[in-house]
Amino acid sequence: MYAGIDIGSLTAEALLIGDGGIVGHEIMSVLPNPVDSAREVMGRLLKGKGLDWKDIEYSVSTGYGREKIQKEGLAQENLSEISCHGFGAFNLDRQVRTIVDIGGQDAKVIKVDGKGKLENFVMNDKCAAGTGHFLEAMSRALDVGLAELGPLALRSKKPLEMSNRCTIYVETEVIHYLQRGAAREDVAAGITQAMAERVVSLAKRVVPQNRVMITGGVAKNEAVKKALERALGMAIVYPGLDPQLIGAYGAAVFARGKGGGS
Repeated sequence: MYAGIDIGSLTAEALLIGDGGIVGHEIMSVLPNPVDSAREVMGRLLKGKGLDWKDIEYSVSTGYGREKIQKEGLAQENLSEISCHGFGAFNLDRQVRTIVDIGGQDAKVIKVDGKGKLENFVMNDKCAAGTGHFLEAMSRALDVGLAELGPLALRSKKPLEMSNRCTIYVETEVIHYLQRGAAREDVAAGITQAMAERVVSLAKRVVPQNRVMITGGVAKNEAVKKALERALGMAIVYPGLDPQLIGAYGAAVFARGKGGGS
């Protein structure tokens, strides 16, 4: 049994694989301490499968606090989330060369070679625009649930343009549009388009290549995915696994290789 533990800014993921493939996985909201998050999320997964920590042959940690997680003995090795997301996406689809990973607090565009090894990457972790936090803020401004934002945007016939890219200014624009009686679906479509343009500006710095996969929690927003496809001018594939689990999956595949699994 081989394990991957990925502690993000908002959620913690754990995934187990054996020589036959994925055994199970778990996702939960993070605790204040990343080590506690790692211990809890893996503990839940193991308990649900009737397993114990001693059943894990090799474990790799990634994400926030990955060094501390290894130091506490919950992993034998730690790797960057960039490497794990790239390797995880590649192992789900061997034709993938570019990965767009959009999480709660950052966005990354990753390029891998024909063996899944990291070639290049860019990251936006200084500004909320282009991240899950941006969509959360815009959902509040529209007074809709985060899960409703994508379906609402897809109903738009005339997306409204957001002239700003900063979260605070876009939120002000959203409020002004609503005050003028604009249709909420057109405002929502403008929001997803603004986000896509922000992410594509990152992607152009690494010259994305087909095949492109989207990962991270924001991948569940179909309107963002479609807006990215239009802005990039190329199709984006969805992983055959919950997109929030790709980092943990990549870590587990690394673990299997180090632990002698096939």
